[in-house]
Amino acid sequence: MQQYQQLQLFPLTSHIMPGGRMKLKVFEPRYTRLVKECLQNNSEFVVAMFNNEHATTSSDYLLPYATTVKIIDFEPRDDGLLGITVEGKSRVRIDEHWSESDKLRFGKIEYLENWPELSLDNAADKLKTRLQEAFETYPELSELLPDLGYEKLDWVCSRWLEILPLDVYTKQELIRCESCLKAKEYLLDLIR
Repeated sequence: MQQYQQLQLFPLTSHIMPGGRMKLKVFEPRYTRLVKECLQNNSEFVVAMFNNEHATTSSDYLLPYATTVKIIDFEPRDDGLLGITVEGKSRVRIDEHWSESDKLRFGKIEYLENWPELSLDNAADKLKTRLQEAFETYPELSELLPDLGYEKLDWVCSRWLEILPLDVYTKQELIRCESCLKAKEYLLDLIR
């Protein structure tokens, strides 16, 4: 049975996977509304990748595979903007989307199973080592993560998909899969 829900959408060029964390700056009234409603209702919203090749009014502007997030912290910033920290919760597919009068986007969301937890195997050990090196070189990439799940293949692949500047279609193809195995093969080819 498919479980649909109507949720607010936050379009971004970057992506977050379940278990990941990111900081967002909120300054437009529509996103201030989103934050206020999510905090009042203790609800999630969707971080969705957008396609620059399409107009914001096009049905193809937002790509279908995305992640629900929950606000876990917020702070007023020195520049006068609101800063929020979100944590990825669930993989979803956006089946349709629309804008309300204030231009806040909403979508009809289908929940997908999160990737099953898989142990890191010897073949993927290189992915773990390179991710550790990336996090040591650029500590800001991992500073928000509560713990580092280097022994879990799904966690390692998810973090790579968050930080690599991949083409949006490639990223969509990998995150729509039911497990991280296709991402593992793609990432291993990439770092060889």
